[in-house]
Amino acid sequence: MLEYFFGSYLVTILGVIAAYFWAEHSHPGTGWTSIFIVFILAILEVSLSFDNAVVNAMKLEKMTHVWRHRFLTWGIAIAVFGMRFLFPILVVSIFANLSMAEVARIAVNDADKYAHYLHLTHAPIVSFGGIFLLMLFLHYFFDHEKTVHWLKPIENWLSHLDDIRGIEVIISLAVLLVTQSFAKTPDVQLSIIIAGISGIITYLAVDGLAHYLEKREKKRLAQCAEGAVCGGFVAFMYLELIDASFSLDGVLGAFALSKDIIIISIGLAIGAMFVRSLTVMLVEKKTLAQFLYLEHGAHWAIGALAVIMLISTEIEVPEVVTGIIGLVFIVLSLISSILHNKKKKSLESN
Repeated sequence: MLEYFFGSYLVTILGVIAAYFWAEHSHPGTGWTSIFIVFILAILEVSLSFDNAVVNAMKLEKMTHVWRHRFLTWGIAIAVFGMRFLFPILVVSIFANLSMAEVARIAVNDADKYAHYLHLTHAPIVSFGGIFLLMLFLHYFFDHEKTVHWLKPIENWLSHLDDIRGIEVIISLAVLLVTQSFAKTPDVQLSIIIAGISGIITYLAVDGLAHYLEKREKKRLAQCAEGAVCGGFVAFMYLELIDASFSLDGVLGAFALSKDIIIISIGLAIGAMFVRSLTVMLVEKKTLAQFLYLEHGAHWAIGALAVIMLISTEIEVPEVVTGIIGLVFIVLSLISSILHNKKKKSLESN
């Protein structure tokens, strides 16, 4: 276990020290309180992202050890600085018509004002993430070549819907139209539509590029070094986008515990590091192969998260609800996998 989680423990120690001194510097006397918040945020991130770890493990199984290591090192830098700090600043900058430098200054020096701006951009942020995850969910289940089903009647029926060309896009656009219709003002409606369509385009672009490179590689009898690097890079970016979509809900929910963006970034960074360590362990321990229905449960959790994110454009949904729903799907699929393995062993012994 230490082999997989050493980096996570190290990040936790450094993060806690940094959180204490930052809190004492900005608000003297709040160091220990900030450490407590950091741990709560880390636990929140892990609970919301366990299904993310399972999905990431599916992709990492096809990547080389080098790219797995880069996902754990470079990827954590992108996840923390890019998605937990830079991305919210970029979104606020666009919708508040302020420079990124000004928004960054506000985020560090005026937490309440920054939280207010972030609240105003909540709808487009979760619309992008929700639609992106919905596309991921639909793409997994709309596959007539998929023969293993967990919830057999439902999944078997869904698997044949890919006979309808572009069905994932049709459903996602329909869901987006319904979602924007509940917005209270035309400006919010427009921002939801733009963000949602951007989510669809982003998913199709990345998935299409990955499919193109995989198709090219299959035609080669021997894979050249350049091709391996390209394939690894595309898969790496695909994983980063999935992680980004998962992180949006946690980033927004974190402001219920603290309005200090540095403390939030540290807490979520620790959680994200543990999720990545868990992902690598799932791959190298061959956990997905041992538990047949685990990835099915993860994708049902993704579908639930996508729906909750879209609902949250107008109705606030507590993060604990999101975490519990995802955990229920994971646990049930894990139990089903264990029962399946026992039944299989019993039949083989007889």
